[in-house]
Amino acid sequence: MPPEFLTLYASQAEQALERALHKRQSVVPDRLWEAMQYALMVGGKRVRPALLIESCLACGGELEKSLLAAAAIECVHTYSLIHDDLPCMDDDALRRGQPTCHVKFDEATAVLAGDALQGLSFELLTELDVDAAIKVDLIHRLAVAAGGQGMVAGQVMDMQSEHMPDIDILRVEQIHIRKTGALICWCCEAGAILAGASEQALAACSRYGKAVGLLFQIADDILDATADTVTLGKSAGKDEAQQKATYVSVLGLPRARELAVEMRDLAIEACEPLGERGEALKSLAHYILERGK
Repeated sequence: MPPEFLTLYASQAEQALERALHKRQSVVPDRLWEAMQYALMVGGKRVRPALLIESCLACGGELEKSLLAAAAIECVHTYSLIHDDLPCMDDDALRRGQPTCHVKFDEATAVLAGDALQGLSFELLTELDVDAAIKVDLIHRLAVAAGGQGMVAGQVMDMQSEHMPDIDILRVEQIHIRKTGALICWCCEAGAILAGASEQALAACSRYGKAVGLLFQIADDILDATADTVTLGKSAGKDEAQQKATYVSVLGLPRARELAVEMRDLAIEACEPLGERGEALKSLAHYILERGK
């Protein structure tokens, strides 16, 4: 079961997203707005916003100061899912238990909805009630994490690795440090920065983000190999069908599960400098591990 605060943060992040969408409804073409709204609000656990909010709180920050950034990262994440599901990418008809954006609308609208959500994420960061230097720092970090050095690079490497013989674990790790880990690490660092964290606390959140980013991907790979479509909310078994380079395909299921525990333990260890304020981050790490069991 997810920790109670995850449900609370999901609700608060969704309210921030709804406000952002409503504010722009009159100036965005109707069909594009509908596609953006559908993709964002169709569901999801909102783990990334929760990681950002809880990292902020763990460093002594305030919930309200983190909500726009939490909405921003969900926009980036949702854009990545829309594009990931396209026929030219992973070609999936289900996401979060519902038809994917290109199935619900059409491919062109889905591509443009993803583009618009990416733009909206940076727009939201400019509206943060913080010093301009902090905004610039967060925008720069997100541009790196989401772009050709981070998430997009990981997606390219992931597609290039399909059907490739002799993939080793270092290649898998390189893919997912970028594809999944970069945005998750940004969440943890951004929360700390918004809280005005000390160098020690920011470094702790960064270490936590790196560990929990890989943990999240390992758990996802395990789920794809073991869960059904209803549980996943997307097509099960696609990694094997597409011969993806995953932790399960390279290490086998037992070793992947062991590695997930190791990443969970590293994430928990990283929280120690945060003291009692880090307990909720530890709970999130436990929850992410449980997803893959």
